[in-house]
Amino acid sequence: MSRPQRHNDGEVTDTQQHPVSSRGSKVPSEKVALLVLSALLAATVVVICQLSLALVRTNERFQTLRDDFDAVKRNTDRQCEVKPSFPQPQPTCPGSGSCWKCEDGWEQHGEKCYSFSTTKSTWSESRDECRRGRGDLVKIDSTEEQTFLDMRLRDVMAYAEDRFWIGLTDSKEEDTWLWADGSPLNSSLAFWSGKEPDNWDGDNADGEDCVRMGEKGGGVEHKSWFDQYCEIPHKYVCEKQEK
Repeated sequence: MSRPQRHNDGEVTDTQQHPVSSRGSKVPSEKVALLVLSALLAATVVVICQLSLALVRTNERFQTLRDDFDAVKRNTDRQCEVKPSFPQPQPTCPGSGSCWKCEDGWEQHGEKCYSFSTTKSTWSESRDECRRGRGDLVKIDSTEEQTFLDMRLRDVMAYAEDRFWIGLTDSKEEDTWLWADGSPLNSSLAFWSGKEPDNWDGDNADGEDCVRMGEKGGGVEHKSWFDQYCEIPHKYVCEKQEK
């Protein structure tokens, strides 16, 4: 209610007092607090999601590394150590004699020994050289062996056409591919590159009856076989059983 007030000059005025309300300032502050909490919750959810994804990726990388390690271990369990390129006393393995089962100049992989020539010769001459070392031109019996040779040759090839003879030929009958030991090629273990074999007769009318292999950059799915005229000199891969 209003109460008259008297001024010094005698004039009387009527004033009315209104209560002060604090509701208008309280409501907005509650909304601000709610928005801040919502933002913090959203940020927390994002961080948790990112940490979860990082953990999954780390587990995947760890599993890949473990699989690679297991594969290498399986391949090297059969050997005590890699044979060096210079003569050393050969250690012994308990119950199995010498760890090194290939002669100097031969490289062991699995139960076989391989020799990679540094000189070039025709297919027949290459086979003669292998047989003088009590081996033969390599016969590829598995995808694992093809993979090993493909990766090994990739390291020793000097240029793209620096390929190596293997023990496969159809010189007796066209399109009947036989290994040097007379056994037929298993079609499920043929690793021809692209449209090979094509028996191209551009260099010689006799065509291409012998097989060389190798891709400097690595073959696609390890398909790195090419038929070639047998009298062209190439390097070669010899193979024999370990001692």
